[in-house]
Amino acid sequence: MKIALLTRNPKLFSHQRLMETAIARGHDIVPIDYLRCYMNITSRKPELRYLGEKLMGFDAVIPRIAASHTFYGLAVLRQFEMMGVYPLNESVAIGRSRDKLRSLQILSREGVGMPVTAFAKDTSRTHDVLEIVGGAPVVIKLLEGTQGIGVVLAETEKSAKSVIDAFNGVDVAILVQEFIKESEGRDIRAFVVGRRVVATMERSGAKGDFRSNLHRGGSSVKVQLTQLERSTALKAARAMGLNVAGVDLLRSKRGPVVMEVNSSPGLEGIEKTTDVDVAACIIEFLEKNARPGKTRTRGKG
Repeated sequence: MKIALLTRNPKLFSHQRLMETAIARGHDIVPIDYLRCYMNITSRKPELRYLGEKLMGFDAVIPRIAASHTFYGLAVLRQFEMMGVYPLNESVAIGRSRDKLRSLQILSREGVGMPVTAFAKDTSRTHDVLEIVGGAPVVIKLLEGTQGIGVVLAETEKSAKSVIDAFNGVDVAILVQEFIKESEGRDIRAFVVGRRVVATMERSGAKGDFRSNLHRGGSSVKVQLTQLERSTALKAARAMGLNVAGVDLLRSKRGPVVMEVNSSPGLEGIEKTTDVDVAACIIEFLEKNARPGKTRTRGKG
């Protein structure tokens, strides 16, 4: 196969692993800086150009689009789809997962376990918003935040009101979620490829930090999922319409709850923690499923 890898930085661990694995399995993989692509949006003859040349002859495309470049990155991916190139994750599914509010509403509709969540614009009813999620402590999240940025733990109602007022004062959208105290600063990353959970790890936050992001000083260990946790991760990825996803779960008193469904999960933490060749699972999925024109939209909403 000839595979396009949409990335701004092919030297990142995840992208190096995907390229090494694809080449080792006999494929041709080409890293493409999607911000340097431009397109001809014409009926019946869509074209995509990169550095003055037409991009042609690709069988599959792996999107590794940065959150800050979602709009243009998805435009480039859609153009590949219009040209009949099979996407590892389709543009509509990535768009769903990148919109925190939209993704939570979809998970809610599909009956996936998730933290009690409130969303409001009018700060004059902050007390009611806090009541919805069970009162302080609460987690307050920026809708546009990624990788733990813009996530605040407010331990009292007074501090929660102050944070909410501050965010609304600069006109940014926020979510307010219940704090799952029993998770004790730990979460689970379930790596989904197709209809399988291929690798799982439990992440713990750095001392004094309730966020469990590895790049913020957190640690990780290999973990076994229960059947309910496994089915929850698969259901969440399916609801988003994603073929490959990193599903973040918390273990709560009422069972597993989904925090987020990541459409471009990193490989470094999960591969080094579990010793699973996740890159090979991804390339194998493309080998089995990539067909010309097989780009129909999966999922709803």
